[in-house]
Amino acid sequence: MNHKKVVIIDYGVGNTQSVFNAISKLDCRVRISDRLADIRNADALILPGVGAFDEAMKNFDQRDLRTVLESEVIAGGKPILGICVGMQMLSEYSEENGHHSGLGWIPGSVRKIVSPSGYSVPHVGWNDVAVHMEAPLFARARSSFHFYFDHSYHFQCEKKYVGAFCSYGIEIVAAVQKENIFGVQFHPEKSQLSGLRLLKSFLVSGGATC
Repeated sequence: MNHKKVVIIDYGVGNTQSVFNAISKLDCRVRISDRLADIRNADALILPGVGAFDEAMKNFDQRDLRTVLESEVIAGGKPILGICVGMQMLSEYSEENGHHSGLGWIPGSVRKIVSPSGYSVPHVGWNDVAVHMEAPLFARARSSFHFYFDHSYHFQCEKKYVGAFCSYGIEIVAAVQKENIFGVQFHPEKSQLSGLRLLKSFLVSGGATC
């Protein structure tokens, strides 16, 4: 079988090794890299992320990754999955620690979670998600959609871009998608079997045969 290439984008911020370990369980050809040649030669890309939005974007731009990703993803149609802060980076801007521009690939903004009394922030732990668009990310899920979250800010966008929601006193966008661009607020690499099924769905839909 011809296993195609998956690149986890290394920009100095993110749980790259955990994502690598999860995808390795799917028997894919995967590497962590910020090399332009690797990104160009990949069949699918993953943009992980933890920590603050502004620091993530700063590191990302310092490594001069925006141009090559816009060429591969926007112009070339290569599939990409943003995870947690990686998903938030797909937005137009974030209000975390000021006003900071994102990649602007999916219209929307990132704002502080404001939940009713009794709901602590950050939102940490397991949550069910309500799927709005089953394909492709949730196509391999079984009876439940249960994932691990860890965040204080959330992506707000038009419903047409929303793949799934979760309820945490308010409705929080759990997944987004626009053509070949996907994002999840939760951590599939920490979500056991549900997370592996979601990663498998993304990679297969993106043409990375695993």
